[in-house]
Amino acid sequence: MSTTAAHFPRTLSHRTSLSRAGYAFIAVFLIVVLEGAVRKWVLSSATLPLILVRDLIAIYVIFYAWNSGALRRQKRVTTPLLGWSCVVVGWGLLQLVGGESSPTVLLIGLRFWLLYIWFGVAAAAAMTEADYRAAILVAAGTLLVMAPLSVLQHFSPPGARINAQTESTDEEGVFVAVAGVVRTTGTFSFTLGYTTFIALLAPLVLALVGARKRTRLQFLFVTAVFGCLVVASVVSGSRAAVIYSGLMVATYFAGRLWLAKGKGKVRAAIAIFFGMILVALLLYAFSGAIEVTGQRFEQASEVEDFWERLLHIFIGEPYTYDKITWLGYGLGLGSNLATYVRTGDSTYFALAEVEASRILLEGGLIGYLFTALKLVVLSIGVGKSVRLAYRQRSVYPILLWMTVSLAILTWSAVGQISAHGLLGLLLAFGLLVFRFPKMEFFPPRSAAT
Repeated sequence: MSTTAAHFPRTLSHRTSLSRAGYAFIAVFLIVVLEGAVRKWVLSSATLPLILVRDLIAIYVIFYAWNSGALRRQKRVTTPLLGWSCVVVGWGLLQLVGGESSPTVLLIGLRFWLLYIWFGVAAAAAMTEADYRAAILVAAGTLLVMAPLSVLQHFSPPGARINAQTESTDEEGVFVAVAGVVRTTGTFSFTLGYTTFIALLAPLVLALVGARKRTRLQFLFVTAVFGCLVVASVVSGSRAAVIYSGLMVATYFAGRLWLAKGKGKVRAAIAIFFGMILVALLLYAFSGAIEVTGQRFEQASEVEDFWERLLHIFIGEPYTYDKITWLGYGLGLGSNLATYVRTGDSTYFALAEVEASRILLEGGLIGYLFTALKLVVLSIGVGKSVRLAYRQRSVYPILLWMTVSLAILTWSAVGQISAHGLLGLLLAFGLLVFRFPKMEFFPPRSAAT
């Protein structure tokens, strides 16, 4: 500790320096974001080592939170989670005895069904306010790299090195929005990882937009990351990314104006006005990407009904309910990691495409229980976020729990490696907003030194 820092009160020094949990949390985030880049541009066989590294860090965070007493102080969360964990382990062993699983698949299943839920809870319990602030700033800062990379991918042909896998130059393996224009993946190896990354970053960036900026550099940083969020969404070629980012920005504008009081309404209206101008300028600058997205919507509507597709995402594909067995086909069997371990190929899911179907098919009866527990968690979290938003006059808790709700219900968290890791990170952010409701994203220099 520096001499200057030593003169601060102990409580202030402890509060403003990163803890081990904070460093570990940021490390997991960076590995999740960058591991796809290593797999597709450097070494495709790095999949398992990279997953092992971040899983070990996640396990370390859980043990750190337990040993420090942080988890024991959150009994209202950890006690139900411990009970659920016992149920999942017991059900997995029952599937193993019943011949519906194998030790390897069961281990993978426990990882997908439990590990990163525990990681998110443990991180939220152990992280300090300084950890929370640093994690948000680091996460937002990654957009400064991701957005330019995505723009380069968007304007490069499908067969370009930046869009292809390291061991393949086959353009047929590259997803396109329309002919000749790729669906960007950023540093991720698959489009789903990029889409969930954008969804995770949206509430964090908008929280910074609504925060008090004390210096010109902070204002420029926030403006840059907000612009990068808009651009990264526009060039994504993903209907989900475009719709959700647009919904988040619109909700932020409406919520900020609604929650403001007195003279704050005038300041909110001015900020919203300039924000809308910036969005309009960026949309004009990337009008070509807007046209591509429009064509993507038109082409998709010709082969599938949008509302029917949306319904399937939330409740499962039609064939799911004919294939369900009471015991299930084995926890983890539907994940791309299990497919990779079993076949050496992770480009498809063994049981189903959407999360709702995968949970029911893997778990059988316990899949229904898992779905019910998700709804209970969301009802509690959303209710608390609305009350907190009204109390703090900040739309951030609502935006964050909108994203948590979307993630828990629709992300391929028990199936896809990146989405699974991002959900654990998002869950931690969702719980941290309740622990530090009055946190300043850009505190005075004396409090941040």
